[in-house]
Amino acid sequence: MIRIFKNIFLLFVTALFFNTTVSGKELTVCAECGYKSIKSALKVCEDGDKILVKKGYYRENNIVIDKSISISGEDNPVIDLEFNNQGFVIRKDNVTVSGLEIRNINVSYVKDLSAIKIENSSWCRIENNFLFNTFFAVYLSNSDNCTVKNNKITGFAQTESSSGNGIHLWKCRNILIENNETSGHRDGIYFEFVTNTRIINNNSHNNLRYGLHFMFSDSNSYRKNLFRENGAGVAVMYTKNIVMEDNTFIENWGPASYGILLKDISRSIIRRNRFIKNTIGIFMEGSDKMNIEENEFRDNGYAVKIFGNCSYDTLVRNNFIGNTFDISTNSSRNENFYSGNYWDKYKGYDMDKDNTGDVPYRPVSLYSMLVEKVPESIIMLRSFITEIIDLTEKAIPVFIPESLVDEKPKMIRNEYN
Repeated sequence: MIRIFKNIFLLFVTALFFNTTVSGKELTVCAECGYKSIKSALKVCEDGDKILVKKGYYRENNIVIDKSISISGEDNPVIDLEFNNQGFVIRKDNVTVSGLEIRNINVSYVKDLSAIKIENSSWCRIENNFLFNTFFAVYLSNSDNCTVKNNKITGFAQTESSSGNGIHLWKCRNILIENNETSGHRDGIYFEFVTNTRIINNNSHNNLRYGLHFMFSDSNSYRKNLFRENGAGVAVMYTKNIVMEDNTFIENWGPASYGILLKDISRSIIRRNRFIKNTIGIFMEGSDKMNIEENEFRDNGYAVKIFGNCSYDTLVRNNFIGNTFDISTNSSRNENFYSGNYWDKYKGYDMDKDNTGDVPYRPVSLYSMLVEKVPESIIMLRSFITEIIDLTEKAIPVFIPESLVDEKPKMIRNEYN
């Protein structure tokens, strides 16, 4: 028995020694080196090798990676694609591309030309790159368990039809997108048929359409991201089981701009987000069983615009401060629940000093419903006439949804951990 244990221990130590001492070779690319281009190094490298690209200026394109290797740059070497084809195309598992500056891709109406594209691969990493003036920057197709992290992506999109997305995922699973900055594209980040993916601490700003766009993508989460000055902040469509927490949506202004657009979405959470100076904080259409809690809506045109086809949604412990309209709807019916929110327009009283108003609050004004039916009436905003309209409706409520009421409005702002 002792001999058996000794043999097992010897095999374990031998395997450990072999795995920690045997590794791939490193190939160096530079003007004075044996390999003067990345493609020349790729021809001779093998699985497990590392390619180090020295600081410099390299004119290469359509670099196909079909081996499990890592390519890293020293002092951010520039890979100029010269508006010819695309950049790196990864077709093998366990590939890393890091520390490069990749630039200059032409607009194409027939191909999704990308700075870095991952196709049908797993466990790849794209990190610490600068992607400049590319059509699509990072494109993942039918891939899983990959990481896109610490990249700066800058585009110069002029129109939606002639631009691609900063980070684009199609039919992917278990992807981590973290600490990236995306700007100047159609959508900063785009998902279609994507599941179990995390989007954490990204800065998506000044994109033509959306900072983040979901289509048919269930069971994902995005947390601690900043969506600023996009055509609209985030669009989540035709999906379910999404977690949206601790994000900031700021200054997404325009005739059709939102912090979040929810369309045909269900069973999802919107928690501890900040909606500041957006045309509409949250726009909801066909959205059911949503938990909207502990968010701050401040200085928006509309804090929440919720259509009559939304049901079983819960809005609790939110703060509504300085918005032109807190809640707006296009229907006289309501199947949603409001409770424990702070409304700065609430004029009730608190006789028992428990910080909860003693009388319910109806956050929908008659004037907001008038604007919904007749948009031109917005010219009366903040006029004496609108005050008379709303005072009359509060005295004799007829037109606003009778059941859309917060029974326990807070007298002071809700505080969150």
